[in-house]
Amino acid sequence: MSEFLRHCTGGSERTIPAGSDLLQEGIGTGHLYILLEGRLEVIKAGATVAVVSEPGALFGEMSLLLDQPHTATVRACTECRVYEVVDAGRFLAETPELALSVARMLAQRLNVANTYLADLKRQYAGHGTHLAMVGEVLQSMINLPPQQVSPGTDLESDPRL
Repeated sequence: MSEFLRHCTGGSERTIPAGSDLLQEGIGTGHLYILLEGRLEVIKAGATVAVVSEPGALFGEMSLLLDQPHTATVRACTECRVYEVVDAGRFLAETPELALSVARMLAQRLNVANTYLADLKRQYAGHGTHLAMVGEVLQSMINLPPQQVSPGTDLESDPRL
């Protein structure tokens, strides 16, 4: 994540008070944020899914790349300093090495999720429980055509599955 810190020039730093939202699920900004210091929690459908404190952590990239509203709320646990990139699309277009770093980061996240799902598939194959459906879900995800996505919860079914 330190590669993102090297690109914190020419933009603006913001201080986010503890308890304040940096991003709100369902609202788009087109901005990218790079954590300089502090601790932020990522909240999806009301549940905290991650707490991030590593300088250089990036926020807003999924919304930007999908051209959709933010898929999660990001809230400051402590007072935070972030670097804000207002025209994030142009910023990524003008810094291809950073765009490649974002792609690698997202590929790593996908690899972790796929590895976890494959492990679930192996553990629950043949058990007849709802978790045995993991294989079917994985196959469906692989074959999904590109489509505009919208933020939502895992409780909302995707009609393509």
